[in-house]
Amino acid sequence: MVARLLLRSWSRGLAVGPGAPCRPLSTGFEPSQYLQRSIVPTMHYQDSLPRLPIPKLEDTIRRYLSAQKPLLDDSQFRKTEQLCKSFETGIGKELHEQLVTQDKQNKHTSYISGPWFDMYLTARDPVVLNFNPFISFNPDPKSEYNDQLTRATNMTVSAIRFLKTLRADLLEPEVFHLNPAKSDTDTFKRFIRFVPSFLSWYGAYLVNAYPLDMSQYYRLFNSTRLPRPHRDELFTDDKARHLLVLRKGHFYIFDVLDQDGNIVSASEIQAHLKYILSDNSPAPEFPLSYLTSENRDIWAELRQKLVSGGNEATLGKVDSAVFCLCLDDFPIRDFVHLSHSMLHGDGTNRWFDKSFNLIIAKDGTAAIHFEHAWGDGVAVLRFFNEVFKDSTQAPAITPQSQPASTDSSVAVQKLNFKLSDALKTGISAAKEKFDATVKSLTIDYIRFQRGGREFLKKQKLSPDSMAQLAFQMAFLRQYGQTVATYESCSTAAFKHGRTETIRPASIFTKTCSEAFVREPSKYSAGELQQMMAKCSTYHNQLTREAAMGQGFDRHLFALRYLAAARGISMPELFLDPAYRQINHNILSTSTLSSPAVNIGCFAPVVPDGFGIGYSVQDNWIGCNVSAYQSRNAREFLQCVEKALEDMFDALEGKMIKT
Repeated sequence: MVARLLLRSWSRGLAVGPGAPCRPLSTGFEPSQYLQRSIVPTMHYQDSLPRLPIPKLEDTIRRYLSAQKPLLDDSQFRKTEQLCKSFETGIGKELHEQLVTQDKQNKHTSYISGPWFDMYLTARDPVVLNFNPFISFNPDPKSEYNDQLTRATNMTVSAIRFLKTLRADLLEPEVFHLNPAKSDTDTFKRFIRFVPSFLSWYGAYLVNAYPLDMSQYYRLFNSTRLPRPHRDELFTDDKARHLLVLRKGHFYIFDVLDQDGNIVSASEIQAHLKYILSDNSPAPEFPLSYLTSENRDIWAELRQKLVSGGNEATLGKVDSAVFCLCLDDFPIRDFVHLSHSMLHGDGTNRWFDKSFNLIIAKDGTAAIHFEHAWGDGVAVLRFFNEVFKDSTQAPAITPQSQPASTDSSVAVQKLNFKLSDALKTGISAAKEKFDATVKSLTIDYIRFQRGGREFLKKQKLSPDSMAQLAFQMAFLRQYGQTVATYESCSTAAFKHGRTETIRPASIFTKTCSEAFVREPSKYSAGELQQMMAKCSTYHNQLTREAAMGQGFDRHLFALRYLAAARGISMPELFLDPAYRQINHNILSTSTLSSPAVNIGCFAPVVPDGFGIGYSVQDNWIGCNVSAYQSRNAREFLQCVEKALEDMFDALEGKMIKT
């Protein structure tokens, strides 16, 4: 149960004890300025969160070998098994002891936090497609509110309300409630707020509530990933009060907070956005945004040219903006068009380095596209859900609202950049590479309408495990093999936790997939149901272990990172082709479940892989797949659909058709 919730994959906050005040509000509490006023301070649990455990080395090796079993033949497995034994009793044992010692000396964080930031920030690949995902919002239930100007205004105001609520320590702490009747009540909240911060987690634990880490929330706003040679930098300036707006490749800024920290009136924001939407300037010949799609070292060098060419102050306004609002000039045609638009667009109207871009198309279709180094889906999804709820249930303006009578030509500043010939050449080269990469990416989508979570739960099966089994069956049908598969799982139940990997490809899914794909007539529906049940049980075990910090991927990653940092010879285990193979994740998968989410997507993490965003709803299963030219997303989805049909047939006692 805990693990299932935690999947729904400030520097340190102020310690708040009995009677300690929240951050003072500028002019008293004005409901229109905030999303909520939490009884419990936002960061109340942060100091007492448990620390991410380092698994026992023998457990990590056992789990690693279990994950390798379905991927290797007998001789390969024996070799890997021998390397694991040598590692466990030799250099691996030494590295593990050093990691434990190091962890005891750094009790303010987790053992994975530093290495994980390094992994992202030292990567030189472009962030677009290689790292940045998107999540799209459902339409506003009131269709007239999906007008682009109306929705952009309402979502902007709701986003700034979230910012103010967070910074005033008034945002409800993120807590996973196993028994909400006891823990998600005003009575409990009034009690727990007076429990000292260093003990508060234990008070929640006593009523089956699990507070989650909120350290990443600090980077949501006023933050940008800056390109630097060899290792990028995360930059945050929480004193900046302006919004960055991109339209047709042009950059605009205007203040959304006044000098007292209050939100500028919604009618003024509406007026400024209307002014920007009415700008008929042609798109720039050399759109600067392409540079954020470049190799990080090339972008770092070009950024230095921008700075030395007199653009430092202008770039600073881009970097420090509260967030980036992207206004697109076309409506969305379908799910595939939506995915391409929100995942990468044409490169001119996104600043891929911002912590997030809020994108709103001509027809009001909206999405969050986010940079991944600073944080994970837990923080983004909370923000996403709150913005959707607030903008639809308490919209700042209506479609009939009139913009303020204000001189937007004075309030809105259009940013201009001085571009040398070298920079123009760099932008053209970036555009050429971007266009070629995007052209090679295909995306396709299906919605399986025969059933979803409700039906699978009645069969006492984990809905997530059945979706993952369908992917295993599909790949086996299309390519005849079982391959390394990655499913993301949050470890936000721990201080500075990030993610852990669930390895859905198992001996159970391999056996079950082969039965369905290669010889279904050999088995009765009851026998296939038993195989599916074993897959579900084992997947639930893997999910629980990952959510509780007991996977093997992050532990091995940290040991390898430590070996490299200490300058010792890389242990043979990490040079084993089997280790490289299991980390070459051909199937990279992630799921998000929320009433606000329409669809999500990310690119494959390897050139010959699939990126699989999926959602198991009450009565349907959605699957959004991306692939480069070496794979066929449409055929894979046809195989997924066939797998789901076969599984549902078996669950209904029907014969499986080959």
